[in-house]
Amino acid sequence: MIKVFIVDDSALVRQVLTTCLDGHPGIRVIGQAADPLFALEKMQAQWPDVLVLDIEMPRMDGLTFLRKLMAERPTPTIICSTLTEAGAGITLEALAAGAVGVFTKARLGLKESLLQLSADLIRQIETAARCRPRAPAPSPPAAATPGPTKNADPGARTRLTTTDRVVALGTSTGGTQALELVLRQLPADAPGLVIVQHMPEKFTAAFARRLDGLCRIEVREAQHMDRVRNGLALIAPGGRHMQLKRSGAQYLVEVIDGPPVNRHKPSVDVLFRSVAKHAGHNALGIIMTGMGDDGARGLLAMREAGASTVAQDEASCVVFGMPKEALALEAAQYCEPLDALARVILQGPSRLA
Repeated sequence: MIKVFIVDDSALVRQVLTTCLDGHPGIRVIGQAADPLFALEKMQAQWPDVLVLDIEMPRMDGLTFLRKLMAERPTPTIICSTLTEAGAGITLEALAAGAVGVFTKARLGLKESLLQLSADLIRQIETAARCRPRAPAPSPPAAATPGPTKNADPGARTRLTTTDRVVALGTSTGGTQALELVLRQLPADAPGLVIVQHMPEKFTAAFARRLDGLCRIEVREAQHMDRVRNGLALIAPGGRHMQLKRSGAQYLVEVIDGPPVNRHKPSVDVLFRSVAKHAGHNALGIIMTGMGDDGARGLLAMREAGASTVAQDEASCVVFGMPKEALALEAAQYCEPLDALARVILQGPSRLA
């Protein structure tokens, strides 16, 4: 039985969520509160397995509360957020602070939207109950490898370095924190990266902008036919698949529609299989923290095509699902802790053999 506590200043939201969740035989709502201070008092009597938390609330906002919680008693937390560009930024701050998921609600037709999304919330709660949330790690030191600054002329950078290498990363639950830690350690001329992070539509653009402001490499949400080049990380848009293609000596990405693969769109498997096909031994594949098995078979295809393949180790994962499945298939040649992945990226595939 998963014990859930709901914190939201809307009585309607609390009522509808409680109704949705109490109908599930494996979930029990043990309490609810209109703001974090009331919540903290009630939670002392019985601590929840999963917290469902709104952001905009009186007396103490959800983000402040979450940071306090993660510092003192890390608890799997799902952010209940409105699906808007304006709300995406602060929701990403919450994910960076240690939240393990985002449940989106519409401003209009609130009751109807919550009832329709109840299955998604239940799935997220079941996933969150298996998570091991962590307080954010201290900001990593900048990479020692010298290189041009992010704002240097891209043409000059291209003339000095090769674009033959491609690094493909796939992640899900816990990945927002993990990707931030890895990408912040990379120098401005790091190999080109293509990334799938399971995330709702509208959030990936804000996520990319946030990382771009923190990293020495350029980070942005991928657009159709973007070129993969050194010093650039392309993140697949929420609600779209991303595939790698080759055009002469250059790599490009295709952003396409299509059905979910392994219940996800974007799917890590879709990206990894395209990298296997078009980059082969020039690629490095890394599968990171996340629930489920998306990416495991794609990573195996990369290994069979001659790419070097790595899985994040269990101790540093928030959820050791996707890496575990990849290791079970012998898709990953190596298992590395999170804080070693930037070094692996900079060494390149030829040094991993």
